[in-house]
Amino acid sequence: MAKLYFKYGAMGSSKTAQALITKYNYEENNLNVWLIKPSADVRDGADILKSRIGLQSKVHIIPPDADIYQLFAETKKDVCNVIIVDECQFLTSTQIDQLRYIVNDFNVPVMCFGLRTDFQTKLFPGSMRLMEVADTIQEIKTICDCGAKATVNARIDADGHIITQGAQVVLGGNDSYIAMCHKCYVNGIREGKQIKLHKNK
Repeated sequence: MAKLYFKYGAMGSSKTAQALITKYNYEENNLNVWLIKPSADVRDGADILKSRIGLQSKVHIIPPDADIYQLFAETKKDVCNVIIVDECQFLTSTQIDQLRYIVNDFNVPVMCFGLRTDFQTKLFPGSMRLMEVADTIQEIKTICDCGAKATVNARIDADGHIITQGAQVVLGGNDSYIAMCHKCYVNGIREGKQIKLHKNK
């Protein structure tokens, strides 16, 4: 029986790379993959999904008003063996429910990769709904500079300080975010530490 999977991790935990490797593995076994991502993230182009280590693939972009269930039923149900979603945190909760119904009604597995929480340690709407309805939830681990497990996606300003206010969605990579453990994150805020982003190392 097919399942809805949520695989989450902090920034830099190779989520996109794992999504693309999973796609390759399915296709190597002659299975058809529908690779999708929300329109909120088009940093690599309108129809490209690219990992930090250089893997990339064509991807179907999903706007926030799209009905994923309807799209699947009308164009993919007879030709798709698995759905892989990257940046799933940017999907609406309604769209997560649509993915859930695809699993239920068509017995097609859906694998969602993304962040669990934002720069304020708050759940994204898409991630919250996945935590509620996914069959399998798996953490993709990465580490803080101190060596502890990273769980926080800290947003860093131009002066190297942790930002604690602002819009939930501000796209960026190593130029504006760093994965940290919660202790280093809190200490960095309390002490006004200047954080060195990995791009500068």
